[in-house]
Amino acid sequence: MPLPNSYPLIGFRFKVEFAGMGEPVDMSFQEVSGLEVKVETEDLREGGEYGFVYRLPKGLIHSNLSLKRGLLTDSRLSQWVRDALEDFTFNPLLVSVSLLDEVHTPLMTWQAHQAWPVRWSLTSLDATANAVVIETLELAYANLRLTYQRT
Repeated sequence: MPLPNSYPLIGFRFKVEFAGMGEPVDMSFQEVSGLEVKVETEDLREGGEYGFVYRLPKGLIHSNLSLKRGLLTDSRLSQWVRDALEDFTFNPLLVSVSLLDEVHTPLMTWQAHQAWPVRWSLTSLDATANAVVIETLELAYANLRLTYQRT
């Protein structure tokens, strides 16, 4: 039996939760991407020094969170997205993405604070393909926090 933390984590068991949306019946996603934080830097050149440049931290940049799932005809999440993109009524929410172990216990959770929709797209409709229609939802958020549930 492997020791704890002695093997890489797998990325196909996860769950996404939207705080304030109620039961997560319509919140199953097939793919999550955009869990990214980058430090923005500013270059500072010192007078007379040409051998190097000081790179100073300026702030954090967060990627958009991208969520993909099969298209549903009616859901609370779809209504939240429509309110933002059709009516320009924004209600920022806390969105949690948890990586799960083999018995579906969260190992780590990323919390995207003040998330709101900035883009919605749909896969091509193709009469020659036998495929589920996939919608992609992109969310902007204020900050991203990672918590570990167990060691």
